[in-house]
Amino acid sequence: MKKNTTNYILACENLCVGYKNIEILANVNLAFEPGHFITILGPNGAGKTTLLRTFSRHLKPLSGRIFIGGKPLEKMRQAELAKIMAVVLTDKVSPPLFSVFQFVALGRYPHTDFLGRLTANDEQVVQQALEAVSAENIAHRQFADLSDGERQKALVARALAQQPQLLFLDEPTAHLDLKHRVEVMTILRDLCRAGGITVVASLHDVDIAAKVSDRVALVKDGAVIGWGTPEKMLRSKSVAELYDFESAGFNRHLGGIELRGSGDKGRVFVLGGLGSGAIIYRLLAKRGYAIATGVIHTNDIDYYVAQALGADCAAQEPMTKIGGAALDTAHMLLKKCDWVIDTGFDLGPMNYGNMELLKTALKMDKKIFTLRNDGLDSILVGAGAKCTICNEPMELITNYEKDVGHHRLAN
Repeated sequence: MKKNTTNYILACENLCVGYKNIEILANVNLAFEPGHFITILGPNGAGKTTLLRTFSRHLKPLSGRIFIGGKPLEKMRQAELAKIMAVVLTDKVSPPLFSVFQFVALGRYPHTDFLGRLTANDEQVVQQALEAVSAENIAHRQFADLSDGERQKALVARALAQQPQLLFLDEPTAHLDLKHRVEVMTILRDLCRAGGITVVASLHDVDIAAKVSDRVALVKDGAVIGWGTPEKMLRSKSVAELYDFESAGFNRHLGGIELRGSGDKGRVFVLGGLGSGAIIYRLLAKRGYAIATGVIHTNDIDYYVAQALGADCAAQEPMTKIGGAALDTAHMLLKKCDWVIDTGFDLGPMNYGNMELLKTALKMDKKIFTLRNDGLDSILVGAGAKCTICNEPMELITNYEKDVGHHRLAN
């Protein structure tokens, strides 16, 4: 890749990285624009940390070149680099007898005099860095006494005190609880948007990467196998191939991973739509049921969740009345199922055709469990023992399993 490297805060050409002449990643060609959030994704051992350490000059490249603002990295003085680049790696930091304010103030070292004295301006920058990560309330506490989440905030604040243009982070959410994961990632995202800082982070969390990244680099098998926007790069197939999993599915419309069930407890047909089926699909998958569903429009959240869970789905184009080939497919799927769930979806002209599936289920003597407990459709009135009304999703499962248990005892 030959680019005008001055247009980028960081660019690398034909970069090969590794340890002691052992190649881990080769032929890396990337270019990062100012103010972007860049995420490096890949399995453990793929080379994410090695790449970050090479970018930050903690490791020498085995070959190739790195440019910072168009300047060759190897020719930059350390003092010059420290004013441009800040690094938060996974190394455990435990400075003795430092308050959080004093620890964050270490980030001002590239800007202070020979004796490291802080000016009034330096102290103001430190205070602003603490405020940027919502850590001003812990400024006077001892660093050694902080929780993992508080430590991570302090580390990011120290990096911000350098006033960098480029910030590298290795697994910034590792070991953090949900609250602090959300806080740290929100802070980093806002640094890009409001501060114009380029953030380059290695992550395992594809869900978060999809939501915060401007660009993602997919790293596996000694190479960068994908580079681009998360909307383009993070798809079900590419994520599954990146992490070698078959029991889960990523959906870019949902921006998350769905865990598939074993499917060994029986097969259920779900009449869903309008978002009414998503929670039930997940519940069934968790409990080990195979799922078939329909007819669902292809712009419905139920469709995306069903696809990610690997359900057999009878689907139809948006804004079209349910019927025709899609309804025929749903009838065939229904025949192969042990029981039926009616999610109680709102009925309208576009989806009323799904009630034909209930008629079919009744004719087949399928056991139906429904959440349609207010204003039952005329199709279900008089269904008697074939239809069980439930009040919430978990009841659908427990009532079915109770019914099956009673049937087995009777036989």
